[in-house]
Amino acid sequence: MPIRILRFGNYFMLSVGVIESNDDAFSGTVSDDNLVRALTGSGKSWKAYLESLPAVGYTGNDMLPYVKHHNPFAYLTDVTNSSVQAANLVPLTQLTPDLNAGALPNFAFLLPNIQNDAHDCPAGMSVCTDSDKLAAADRWLKSNLDPVIKSPDFKNSILIIVFDESVPTDTTNGGGQVATVLLGTHVKTGFASKTQFQHQDTLRLILEALQVSDRPNAAATANSMAEFFQ
Repeated sequence: MPIRILRFGNYFMLSVGVIESNDDAFSGTVSDDNLVRALTGSGKSWKAYLESLPAVGYTGNDMLPYVKHHNPFAYLTDVTNSSVQAANLVPLTQLTPDLNAGALPNFAFLLPNIQNDAHDCPAGMSVCTDSDKLAAADRWLKSNLDPVIKSPDFKNSILIIVFDESVPTDTTNGGGQVATVLLGTHVKTGFASKTQFQHQDTLRLILEALQVSDRPNAAATANSMAEFFQ
């Protein structure tokens, strides 16, 4: 399932439908139409659960192992100009209480820190192999997603697990092939698409699944991912 990726810009493509910047040191804000605006405009709730986020509503610079450029919501003016929307940026530790209280939002964005995202070395390791990185990511997925999948509240939901980028040497179709997995009651079992999809297609899928008519930027002309569903 090839998806075109462009480093930092891929997070913006997933949430804004535009590659606003590929500079990890980007310090500006983004005022284009985006996922948050589309969701709130349709009365849908959202929340980003961000591992190692220093505090609720934090939109500041890196506080390792949390890195800002993996959190596109911290750049959106819809969030930075609104204390109400900024309050939807929460530490990952809030996921379990929200899950237990049946208080998950319509859209949830879960982000590991750099020690668990299969990009950098796991905690306590200054040198590591790709296998070490993937093992840490696998443990993170099991620890954080398994309870969500097993929750009764997940029954009509879709879980999308997507890597942001491929290895630097893979530039096929503009940015290489990344892994994407869809889970849910209505997702076809064992299905693997032969279609090329990009991050803006995933953005369209999120909005379609939530019956949101706004399609920010490239999501407006993105490919449908309906073939994945029963």
